[in-house]
Amino acid sequence: MELYLANKTVLVTGSTKGIGRAIAVEFAREGANVIINGRNEQMVQAIVDELQQQFPQTTPQAAPYDITDQAARAMLFAQFPDVDVLINNMGIFQPMDYFDITDDIWETYFQTNVLAGNALATFYLPKMLAKDFGRMLFIASEEAIMPSGEMAQYSMTKTMNLSLAKSLSTLTKGSNVTVNTILPGSTLTEGVQDMLVAMYQDSALSETEWEADFMKNHRPLSQIQRFIRPEEIGRFVTFVSSPAARSFSGAALRLDGGLVPTIF
Repeated sequence: MELYLANKTVLVTGSTKGIGRAIAVEFAREGANVIINGRNEQMVQAIVDELQQQFPQTTPQAAPYDITDQAARAMLFAQFPDVDVLINNMGIFQPMDYFDITDDIWETYFQTNVLAGNALATFYLPKMLAKDFGRMLFIASEEAIMPSGEMAQYSMTKTMNLSLAKSLSTLTKGSNVTVNTILPGSTLTEGVQDMLVAMYQDSALSETEWEADFMKNHRPLSQIQRFIRPEEIGRFVTFVSSPAARSFSGAALRLDGGLVPTIF
């Protein structure tokens, strides 16, 4: 299927690993020029080099900036003043007892998972509207609409992503700019793999049994009973971000494996 993404400029925040990296790879596969973002300059450059080698027809670029920092964002905007697609993917999460969440932790999650992406939206959305084309996606989570209780500080910020994207979409009425939110379910990222090791390394289960046991006991409502793979999210995000996907706007697009019950 032709997605018409060749030569489009795509900024994927937090794209050195996990879901962000998978999204970047899928955009490059479609011929887009991807801007790789992360705080570690060596990791950012490694992904740029990897994409350049794998997809030589594209021009990936490095944006080694901590986008939670205002001065670093200013450098990002100076280097990349215009993009066709913005994927607000960067975020942090950690299972945590509610009563252990301090005010500083709440503030860190709000600054990282909400305000950083909002600052990028504030800068890039007017430019998208001026040229009458753009795609903006927020990568949230099923936790936005069905908090598990395991990490309230994370769930709150993902709900904020959902609300923010809907508000921004109202500013695009009648244009060829869309703003949407993707709500992935439990995904097998590096962080989740580390979590499984911590949970099961001293158990009687073999490593091949960890995933099934986790889904059965911690995500029993999942219909697929497996972790979603990052590349599955990458492919869906690429489609929704393409010029071919014009009818998605202001939507909360679930990619949760049936984890969230549907209420008719």
